[in-house]
Amino acid sequence: MIYTCTLNPSIDYFLDVNEFRTGQINRVKNDKKMPGGKGINVSIVLKRLGVSSETLGFIGGFTGDFIKQALVKEDIRTNFIEVSGDSRINVKVKSDTETEINGHAPDITKENIDQLFNQLKELTDQDILVLSGSVPESLPKTIYKDMMEVVSKKNVKVIVDTSGPAFNEVVTMKPFLIKPNHLELGDYFGVELTNVEDIVSHARKLIDLGVEHVIVSMGGKGALLVGKEDAVFASAPKGQVKNSVGAGDSVVGGFLAEYSVSGDIVKAFHNGAASGSATAFSVDLCTKEDVEALLPEVKLSEV
Repeated sequence: MIYTCTLNPSIDYFLDVNEFRTGQINRVKNDKKMPGGKGINVSIVLKRLGVSSETLGFIGGFTGDFIKQALVKEDIRTNFIEVSGDSRINVKVKSDTETEINGHAPDITKENIDQLFNQLKELTDQDILVLSGSVPESLPKTIYKDMMEVVSKKNVKVIVDTSGPAFNEVVTMKPFLIKPNHLELGDYFGVELTNVEDIVSHARKLIDLGVEHVIVSMGGKGALLVGKEDAVFASAPKGQVKNSVGAGDSVVGGFLAEYSVSGDIVKAFHNGAASGSATAFSVDLCTKEDVEALLPEVKLSEV
Protein backbone atom coordinates (compact mmCIF):
# COMPACT_ATOMS: atom_id res chain seq x y z
CA MET A 1 0.00 0.00 0.00
CA ILE A 2 1.03 3.58 -0.64
CA TYR A 3 0.45 5.87 2.33
CA THR A 4 0.51 9.64 1.99
CA CYS A 5 0.90 11.74 5.12
CA THR A 6 -0.27 15.34 5.25
CA LEU A 7 0.46 16.90 8.63
CA ASN A 8 -1.22 20.20 7.75
CA PRO A 9 -4.28 19.58 5.52
CA SER A 10 -6.52 22.42 4.41
CA ILE A 11 -9.54 23.45 2.48
CA ASP A 12 -8.20 25.36 -0.51
CA TYR A 13 -10.74 28.06 -1.37
CA PHE A 14 -10.17 29.36 -4.90
CA LEU A 15 -11.72 32.73 -5.78
CA ASP A 16 -11.81 34.10 -9.33
CA VAL A 17 -12.12 37.91 -9.10
CA ASN A 18 -12.02 40.52 -11.85
CA GLU A 19 -9.49 43.26 -11.04
CA PHE A 20 -9.04 42.42 -7.36
CA ARG A 21 -8.49 45.56 -5.26
CA THR A 22 -7.45 45.74 -1.63
CA GLY A 23 -9.53 47.90 0.71
CA GLN A 24 -12.62 47.57 -1.49
CA ILE A 25 -15.57 45.22 -1.95
CA ASN A 26 -14.70 42.60 -4.58
CA ARG A 27 -17.25 40.41 -6.34
CA VAL A 28 -16.40 36.76 -6.93
CA LYS A 29 -16.88 35.55 -10.50
CA ASN A 30 -16.28 31.86 -9.74
CA ASP A 31 -15.27 29.92 -6.66
CA LYS A 32 -14.22 26.38 -5.82
CA LYS A 33 -13.44 24.51 -2.59
CA MET A 34 -11.04 21.57 -2.64
CA PRO A 35 -9.21 19.45 -0.08
CA GLY A 36 -5.64 20.74 0.06
CA GLY A 37 -2.24 19.63 1.24
CA LYS A 38 0.65 18.13 -0.68
CA GLY A 39 0.14 14.53 0.44
CA ILE A 40 -3.58 14.75 -0.27
CA ASN A 41 -2.79 16.02 -3.77
CA VAL A 42 -0.52 13.00 -4.30
CA SER A 43 -3.34 10.64 -3.29
CA ILE A 44 -5.80 12.38 -5.65
CA VAL A 45 -3.36 12.12 -8.56
CA LEU A 46 -2.67 8.46 -7.77
CA LYS A 47 -6.39 7.69 -7.81
CA ARG A 48 -6.87 9.47 -11.12
CA LEU A 49 -4.02 7.41 -12.55
CA GLY A 50 -5.60 4.18 -11.33
CA VAL A 51 -3.57 3.47 -8.18
CA SER A 52 -4.94 3.23 -4.64
CA SER A 53 -3.45 4.90 -1.57
CA GLU A 54 -4.40 5.76 1.99
CA THR A 55 -4.19 9.24 3.47
CA LEU A 56 -2.75 9.83 6.94
CA GLY A 57 -2.38 13.02 8.96
CA PHE A 58 -4.38 15.31 11.24
CA ILE A 59 -7.80 16.86 10.62
CA GLY A 60 -10.31 18.62 12.86
CA GLY A 61 -13.63 20.43 13.00
CA PHE A 62 -16.13 21.14 10.23
CA THR A 63 -13.29 21.86 7.81
CA GLY A 64 -11.75 18.49 8.59
CA ASP A 65 -15.10 16.84 7.87
CA PHE A 66 -15.17 18.54 4.45
CA ILE A 67 -11.65 17.31 3.65
CA LYS A 68 -12.48 13.74 4.62
CA GLN A 69 -15.81 13.63 2.77
CA ALA A 70 -14.30 15.13 -0.38
CA LEU A 71 -11.70 12.34 -0.44
CA VAL A 72 -14.30 9.66 0.25
CA LYS A 73 -16.23 10.93 -2.78
CA GLU A 74 -13.06 10.40 -4.83
CA ASP A 75 -12.96 6.81 -3.46
CA ILE A 76 -9.73 7.50 -1.59
CA ARG A 77 -9.12 5.64 1.68
CA THR A 78 -8.63 7.91 4.68
CA ASN A 79 -7.21 7.19 8.14
CA PHE A 80 -6.84 10.68 9.58
CA ILE A 81 -6.39 11.39 13.28
CA GLU A 82 -9.01 13.75 14.69
CA VAL A 83 -7.67 16.77 16.60
CA SER A 84 -9.43 19.54 18.49
CA GLY A 85 -9.78 22.73 16.50
CA ASP A 86 -10.54 23.28 12.83
CA SER A 87 -8.31 22.32 9.93
CA ARG A 88 -7.07 25.46 8.19
CA ILE A 89 -8.57 27.25 5.20
CA ASN A 90 -6.22 28.61 2.52
CA VAL A 91 -7.68 31.36 0.34
CA LYS A 92 -6.29 31.67 -3.17
CA VAL A 93 -7.43 34.74 -5.10
CA LYS A 94 -6.90 34.64 -8.86
CA SER A 95 -7.17 38.00 -10.62
CA ASP A 96 -4.73 40.10 -12.63
CA THR A 97 -2.27 38.81 -10.01
CA GLU A 98 -2.47 35.83 -7.65
CA THR A 99 -2.82 36.35 -3.89
CA GLU A 100 -2.70 33.57 -1.28
CA ILE A 101 -3.72 33.75 2.37
CA ASN A 102 -2.84 30.57 4.26
CA GLY A 103 -4.71 29.78 7.46
CA HIS A 104 -3.38 28.65 10.83
CA ALA A 105 -3.16 24.95 11.68
CA PRO A 106 -4.95 23.52 14.74
CA ASP A 107 -2.84 22.54 17.73
CA ILE A 108 -1.64 18.93 17.70
CA THR A 109 -1.01 17.20 21.02
CA LYS A 110 1.53 14.56 22.05
CA GLU A 111 -1.34 12.09 22.23
CA ASN A 112 -2.18 12.84 18.59
CA ILE A 113 1.47 12.33 17.61
CA ASP A 114 1.58 9.01 19.46
CA GLN A 115 -1.52 7.89 17.53
CA LEU A 116 0.23 8.68 14.25
CA PHE A 117 3.37 6.81 15.29
CA ASN A 118 1.26 3.76 16.20
CA GLN A 119 -0.14 3.81 12.67
CA LEU A 120 3.36 3.96 11.23
CA LYS A 121 4.44 0.95 13.26
CA GLU A 122 1.93 -1.14 11.28
CA LEU A 123 3.67 -0.49 7.95
CA THR A 124 5.80 -3.21 6.32
CA ASP A 125 8.61 -3.47 3.78
CA GLN A 126 5.91 -3.84 1.10
CA ASP A 127 4.64 -0.30 1.76
CA ILE A 128 5.64 3.16 0.53
CA LEU A 129 5.24 6.26 2.70
CA VAL A 130 5.03 9.77 1.23
CA LEU A 131 5.90 12.60 3.62
CA SER A 132 4.84 15.78 1.94
CA GLY A 133 4.17 19.40 2.84
CA SER A 134 4.68 21.85 5.67
CA VAL A 135 4.97 21.10 9.39
CA PRO A 136 2.43 22.78 11.74
CA GLU A 137 3.91 25.07 14.38
CA SER A 138 2.72 22.85 17.23
CA LEU A 139 4.79 19.90 15.95
CA PRO A 140 8.54 19.49 16.50
CA LYS A 141 10.67 20.50 13.52
CA THR A 142 12.16 17.00 13.62
CA ILE A 143 8.79 15.30 13.08
CA TYR A 144 9.61 13.92 9.60
CA LYS A 145 12.96 12.60 10.84
CA ASP A 146 11.23 11.03 13.84
CA MET A 147 8.66 9.38 11.57
CA MET A 148 11.37 8.02 9.32
CA GLU A 149 13.15 6.52 12.31
CA VAL A 150 9.98 4.57 13.11
CA VAL A 151 9.45 3.14 9.61
CA SER A 152 13.17 2.55 8.88
CA LYS A 153 13.02 -0.45 11.20
CA LYS A 154 10.52 -2.02 8.78
CA ASN A 155 12.46 -1.06 5.61
CA VAL A 156 9.57 1.05 4.34
CA LYS A 157 10.42 3.09 1.24
CA VAL A 158 10.01 6.79 2.07
CA ILE A 159 9.47 9.62 -0.42
CA VAL A 160 9.89 13.16 0.92
CA ASP A 161 8.70 16.44 -0.61
CA THR A 162 9.16 19.31 1.80
CA SER A 163 11.34 22.38 2.30
CA GLY A 164 13.16 24.44 4.92
CA PRO A 165 14.16 22.88 8.26
CA ALA A 166 12.09 19.73 7.59
CA PHE A 167 14.07 19.15 4.37
CA ASN A 168 17.35 19.58 6.22
CA GLU A 169 16.30 17.03 8.84
CA VAL A 170 15.43 14.19 6.44
CA VAL A 171 18.40 14.28 4.07
CA THR A 172 20.59 12.15 6.34
CA MET A 173 17.79 9.62 6.96
CA LYS A 174 18.43 7.93 3.61
CA PRO A 175 15.00 8.33 1.98
CA PHE A 176 14.19 6.31 -1.14
CA LEU A 177 13.39 9.52 -3.03
CA ILE A 178 13.51 13.22 -2.24
CA LYS A 179 11.99 15.87 -4.55
CA PRO A 180 13.28 19.41 -4.10
CA ASN A 181 12.96 22.06 -6.77
CA HIS A 182 16.18 23.71 -7.91
CA LEU A 183 15.67 26.64 -5.52
CA GLU A 184 15.20 24.36 -2.49
CA LEU A 185 18.24 22.33 -3.47
CA GLY A 186 20.29 25.52 -3.75
CA ASP A 187 19.02 26.75 -0.38
CA TYR A 188 20.17 23.54 1.29
CA PHE A 189 23.72 24.04 0.05
CA GLY A 190 23.66 27.83 0.33
CA VAL A 191 24.26 28.40 -3.38
CA GLU A 192 22.33 29.61 -6.43
CA LEU A 193 21.87 26.84 -9.00
CA THR A 194 21.35 28.14 -12.52
CA ASN A 195 22.31 25.31 -14.89
CA VAL A 196 21.80 21.58 -15.26
CA GLU A 197 25.42 20.66 -14.54
CA ASP A 198 25.42 22.46 -11.18
CA ILE A 199 22.06 20.97 -10.24
CA VAL A 200 23.26 17.44 -11.01
CA SER A 201 26.49 18.04 -9.08
CA HIS A 202 24.63 19.18 -5.97
CA ALA A 203 21.97 16.47 -6.26
CA ARG A 204 24.81 13.94 -6.24
CA LYS A 205 25.94 15.40 -2.92
CA LEU A 206 22.56 14.30 -1.54
CA ILE A 207 23.22 10.83 -2.96
CA ASP A 208 26.56 10.82 -1.13
CA LEU A 209 24.63 11.53 2.10
CA GLY A 210 22.53 8.41 1.58
CA VAL A 211 19.53 9.53 -0.47
CA GLU A 212 18.80 6.84 -3.08
CA HIS A 213 17.15 8.98 -5.76
CA VAL A 214 16.65 12.72 -6.26
CA ILE A 215 14.12 14.36 -8.57
CA VAL A 216 14.77 18.07 -9.06
CA SER A 217 11.91 20.00 -10.66
CA MET A 218 12.81 23.11 -12.63
CA GLY A 219 9.38 24.38 -13.64
CA GLY A 220 9.16 25.19 -17.33
CA LYS A 221 12.77 24.14 -17.84
CA GLY A 222 12.11 20.46 -17.16
CA ALA A 223 13.20 18.07 -14.43
CA LEU A 224 16.16 15.88 -13.46
CA LEU A 225 16.40 12.40 -12.00
CA VAL A 226 19.72 11.76 -10.27
CA GLY A 227 20.76 8.39 -8.87
CA LYS A 228 23.96 6.74 -7.69
CA GLU A 229 25.27 6.25 -11.21
CA ASP A 230 23.09 7.99 -13.78
CA ALA A 231 21.34 11.31 -14.29
CA VAL A 232 18.38 11.75 -16.66
CA PHE A 233 16.87 15.00 -17.92
CA ALA A 234 13.17 15.28 -18.83
CA SER A 235 12.22 18.13 -21.14
CA ALA A 236 9.16 20.25 -20.41
CA PRO A 237 6.45 20.00 -23.10
CA LYS A 238 5.05 23.16 -24.63
CA GLY A 239 1.75 24.43 -23.29
CA GLN A 240 -0.03 27.27 -21.52
CA VAL A 241 0.57 27.24 -17.78
CA LYS A 242 -2.81 27.69 -16.09
CA ASN A 243 -2.09 26.37 -12.62
CA SER A 244 1.10 25.92 -10.62
CA VAL A 245 -0.68 24.59 -7.51
CA GLY A 246 -0.11 20.84 -7.21
CA ALA A 247 2.29 20.48 -10.13
CA GLY A 248 5.12 19.24 -7.90
CA ASP A 249 2.73 16.90 -6.07
CA SER A 250 1.65 15.55 -9.45
CA VAL A 251 5.28 14.70 -10.25
CA VAL A 252 5.35 12.54 -7.10
CA GLY A 253 1.92 11.04 -7.83
CA GLY A 254 2.80 10.26 -11.43
CA PHE A 255 6.13 8.76 -10.39
CA LEU A 256 4.49 6.48 -7.83
CA ALA A 257 1.66 5.45 -10.16
CA GLU A 258 4.18 3.96 -12.58
CA TYR A 259 6.76 2.77 -10.03
CA SER A 260 4.15 0.83 -8.03
CA VAL A 261 3.31 -1.14 -11.18
CA SER A 262 6.62 -1.58 -13.02
CA GLY A 263 9.32 -0.85 -10.43
CA ASP A 264 11.19 1.00 -13.18
CA ILE A 265 12.71 4.24 -11.85
CA VAL A 266 13.24 5.91 -15.24
CA LYS A 267 9.76 5.05 -16.55
CA ALA A 268 8.35 6.33 -13.27
CA PHE A 269 10.28 9.58 -13.67
CA HIS A 270 8.97 9.95 -17.23
CA ASN A 271 5.40 9.51 -16.00
CA GLY A 272 5.99 11.92 -13.12
CA ALA A 273 7.35 14.64 -15.41
CA ALA A 274 4.34 14.28 -17.74
CA SER A 275 1.96 14.39 -14.76
CA GLY A 276 3.50 17.59 -13.42
CA SER A 277 3.11 19.30 -16.79
CA ALA A 278 -0.44 17.98 -17.21
CA THR A 279 -1.43 19.66 -13.94
CA ALA A 280 0.35 22.89 -14.86
CA PHE A 281 -1.60 23.02 -18.14
CA SER A 282 -4.94 22.41 -16.38
CA VAL A 283 -7.11 24.32 -13.91
CA ASP A 284 -7.18 21.19 -11.72
CA LEU A 285 -4.94 18.25 -10.88
CA CYS A 286 -4.03 16.10 -13.87
CA THR A 287 -6.15 13.33 -15.37
CA LYS A 288 -4.94 10.03 -16.81
CA GLU A 289 -5.94 11.11 -20.32
CA ASP A 290 -3.93 14.34 -20.07
CA VAL A 291 -0.85 12.52 -18.77
CA GLU A 292 -0.96 9.91 -21.53
CA ALA A 293 -1.31 12.65 -24.14
CA LEU A 294 1.81 14.44 -22.86
CA LEU A 295 4.06 11.41 -22.39
CA PRO A 296 5.34 11.41 -26.01
CA GLU A 297 6.18 15.13 -25.70
CA VAL A 298 8.38 14.64 -22.62
CA LYS A 299 11.77 13.67 -23.99
CA LEU A 300 14.34 11.90 -21.81
CA SER A 301 18.08 12.24 -22.26
CA GLU A 302 21.11 11.23 -20.22
CA VAL A 303 23.12 14.01 -18.62
